[in-house]
Amino acid sequence: MSTDAASDRPNPEFSRVAANVKFGKGVRVHAFVNLYGCEIGDGSQIGTFVEIQKNAKIGNRCKISTHTFICEGVIIEDECFIGHNVAFINDRFPKAANADGSVQTEADWTVVPTRVKRRASIGSGAVILCGVTIGEGALVGAGSVVTKDVPPFAVVSSGPSASCAT
Repeated sequence: MSTDAASDRPNPEFSRVAANVKFGKGVRVHAFVNLYGCEIGDGSQIGTFVEIQKNAKIGNRCKISTHTFICEGVIIEDECFIGHNVAFINDRFPKAANADGSVQTEADWTVVPTRVKRRASIGSGAVILCGVTIGEGALVGAGSVVTKDVPPFAVVSSGPSASCAT
């Protein structure tokens, strides 16, 4: 990653970082990212192949791991860990077209916000549905699908149980 000397903005090679992205101090952005209209707090790290959409906010000292998608309406507070290949969703009933067959635009649906509270961790491969709050210090297990609020400091997971060969 290089830095634009004139503005001290991260300027990763082979990435799309729009001019309207707000960076805090000491942000690290790796290659092959797509960032637009978002805010990224001081000391946060953005991994390779991450997309963060407009009106999403990343707090201070967060780690966003590779292949993660953070959509509009997601707020991630300070000191959160987001594992590899985590996907956030902001629409309860996604559709490509309206009843008349016209392609949907932003005017045809409403963003449903999601919040990840301070020091929460989300394991790799988790899917976070819209409208939930993941509580402070909570841990969401890898591969989980989060459909409702997670209490502060809770440890939650979903999916089949893991087994180990002996």
